[in-house]
Amino acid sequence: MACELENQTVLITGAARGLGAAVARAFSHEGARVAINYRNSAAQAEAPAREVGPHAMAFAADVTDAEAVTAMVAEVADRLGPPTTLVHNALADFSFNGDDRAKLDTLGWPAIAQQAEVAVGGALHSIQAMLPHFKAEGGGSVVTIGSNLVQNPVVPYHDYTAAKAALMAFTRTASKDLGPLGVRVNMVAGGLLRTTDASAATPEAVFDTIAELTPLGRVTSPEDLADAVLFFASPWSRAVTGQTLVVDGGLVCD
Repeated sequence: MACELENQTVLITGAARGLGAAVARAFSHEGARVAINYRNSAAQAEAPAREVGPHAMAFAADVTDAEAVTAMVAEVADRLGPPTTLVHNALADFSFNGDDRAKLDTLGWPAIAQQAEVAVGGALHSIQAMLPHFKAEGGGSVVTIGSNLVQNPVVPYHDYTAAKAALMAFTRTASKDLGPLGVRVNMVAGGLLRTTDASAATPEAVFDTIAELTPLGRVTSPEDLADAVLFFASPWSRAVTGQTLVVDGGLVCD
């Protein structure tokens, strides 16, 4: 199944702010019903929900808690309709400032585990909770959010990058498992975005350097990435699954 965006109920994890909020706005603009998941940012989650009125609602759940995610998906189905599009954007607390990140000599395993628990564990729990709706509706779409640092690890975000690499692998294996159900699973891998809460700590000189190195001559925005997410959720990508699309203005060519 690859239904028009306006007929979809979309669950976006970690959508209270930043990229997630931009994705929520993009789907809402196309007429989709949008479930805005948040963990702690209740006030921020309500803001994008209010922008589109009855077509968007905020739902609380920690994606690392399987039972909480299952309960959330049931509530989404009851209030907005069966969700058949999942955008897994949730991110463990992280600051994109290379000067402040642990190097290999001080990095501890718990930091990697924390990132992986949200990135991969959150994707697993969300997909499992939505499986009954995928089956009942005859298909659906899953879009995970990755990073171009997997292809080009120019900064020492070891924990974050390792988790995103694991999520990329999980995206590919999930596409094989869910394909017979008519569910497509793809990843959109962005670069440093200008600007989200996570990238607010990034020095301005870093943004300028990236813009100079990028063929398009500018740093990618959350709205740029959101457009690529819409593509993977739309009928235009009905024959595409298990793929990773790097959206960074051409900075990384893989």
